[in-house]
Amino acid sequence: MQTTETYNDHVVRLFLLAAAVWGIIGMSIGVFVAAQLVWPALNFNISWLTFSHLRLDHTFGVIFAFGGNALMGTCYYVTQRTGHTTLALPRLANFTFWGWQLICVLAMVTMPLGITQSKEYAEPEWFIDILIALVWVSFGAVFFATLARRRIRHIYVANWYYGAFIIAVGLLHIVNNLALPVSLTKSYPIYSGVVDAMVQWWYGHNAVAFFLTAGFLGMMYYFVPRQAQQPLWSYRFSIVNFWALISVYMWAGSHHLMYTALPDWVQSVGMAFSLVLLMPSWGSAANGLLTFNGSWHKLRGDPVAKFMVVALVFYGASTFEGSMMAIKSVNALSHYTNWTVAHVHSGAIGWVAMITIASLYAMAPRVLGQMEMYSRKAMELHFWLHLAGLLLYVISMWTAGVTEGLMWRATDANGALIYPFIASLLTVKPLYAIRFAGGVLIVLGMAVMAWNLWRTAADARKRPVAPIPVPISGPAALPVSH
Repeated sequence: MQTTETYNDHVVRLFLLAAAVWGIIGMSIGVFVAAQLVWPALNFNISWLTFSHLRLDHTFGVIFAFGGNALMGTCYYVTQRTGHTTLALPRLANFTFWGWQLICVLAMVTMPLGITQSKEYAEPEWFIDILIALVWVSFGAVFFATLARRRIRHIYVANWYYGAFIIAVGLLHIVNNLALPVSLTKSYPIYSGVVDAMVQWWYGHNAVAFFLTAGFLGMMYYFVPRQAQQPLWSYRFSIVNFWALISVYMWAGSHHLMYTALPDWVQSVGMAFSLVLLMPSWGSAANGLLTFNGSWHKLRGDPVAKFMVVALVFYGASTFEGSMMAIKSVNALSHYTNWTVAHVHSGAIGWVAMITIASLYAMAPRVLGQMEMYSRKAMELHFWLHLAGLLLYVISMWTAGVTEGLMWRATDANGALIYPFIASLLTVKPLYAIRFAGGVLIVLGMAVMAWNLWRTAADARKRPVAPIPVPISGPAALPVSH
C-alpha cells in the first residue's frame, strides 16, 4: 500500500549536479598547482595564481564544495528512504543548497585574493563563516526534522553517522572561528599563540574526523549493503564502531603538532588516542568489506562495487598509516615531508573520493528516473583512470616523503648535515612530475563521470522525473543483520 506522498529528490538532484561540477573544479586546481611545483613559471608572476594562494581553493573545492555537496545530497536521499518519509522543510532544504553554493563561490573567489584567516581547512573570513553557520544549522534542522517524522521506528546506523557529522562539524566550526572583525575582509581570532594552534588542530583533525570520515561512513553504511544486495555483515558491530569512533576521534588532533611548543603531555595524549583510533576505523572498514561476502562476483562486472571495495581498502590503509605516523619516532621522520601529503591523499582520493563516486553512481539513476547509468563502460573507464591516478600520486609522494625525511636527518661523523635543503628538492622533483600525471588521470576520470551523469539526465531534462511514492509500511529500506 502506498500514499500520495513522494520522496523529495529535486534538491538531491541539485546537490548531485553540484558535486560533479565542484569535483572537476577543485581537482583541476589541484592538478594546476601540482604542475607549478614542476614548472614554477606557471604562476606567471601573478600573485593570486601562485601555489600558496590557489592551494586553498584546491582544498576547499575538493573537501567542502565537492565533498560537502555530496554529503548533503546523500544525507537527504538516505534519510528519506531509511525513514519511509518525505523530506521535511523543503524550502529550507532548497535554501541549504543555494546557500552552500554561495559559500563555495565566495570562498573560492576571496581566498586567492588574500582574504583569509590563514587557518588550515578554515580559511574563509568571518562574513563567510557566519553564512556557513547559518546554512549548517538549517541543514541540521532539515535532517533532524526528517528523522523525527520517520515511519520506521528504528534509526538506521547511516543516520547516526550523518547526525554526528552535522552536530560535530557545527561545534567545531563555531568554536574554531570565534574572531573579532576589524573590517569587512579582516578579523583576528580570539585565541593566540599555542592556544590558537591547539584549537585549530582540534578543529583541523576533526574536520577530517567528522566531515571526511563520519559523514562518508554514513554513505558507506547505506550504499554498500544496497550495492552488494546483502545484509550488513554485523549491525551491532556498526553501532559499537560508531560510539568508539566519536568517543576517540576528538582527542587525536594534537598529533599534528608533534615537536612544537605544544605541551609534551598534550602531544602524548594525541599520540595515544591516535593509536586507539585504529580499532573503530578498521572495524568499519572490515564491516563494509565483509558485507560483500557472497557477492564478490559483482566485482567482475559492477564498477560501483569496485569503487566501494577499493575505497574501503584505502580507508583501512590510510587510517593505519595515520595512527603509525602519530607515533613520535615515526613522526620525526615524516613531519613536514611529502609523506604527509601522500597520507592525506590516500585518504582523500582513495577513501573519500571513491566512496563518494560510488554513492553518486548508485544514487543518480534513481533520482534521475532511470534504471541505470547511461554507460557502464564509461563507469569502468572512470574506475581505472581514478585507480591509476591514485596509485601514481600516493606512491610518488610516499617515495618523496621518505627520501626527504632521510636526507634532512642525515649527518656526518661530526654531526653536521650532509645535504643542503635544495638537494632534497632537486631529488624529489621528478616525483612531483609523476604526481602531476596521476592528478591528470583523476581529473580525466571526473570528466568521464560528468559526461555520464549528463547523458543519464537527458530524459530528466526533457520531462519532469516521475515522483517516487513513499511506502506507508513494509520492510525497512534495506536489509540488515542483527
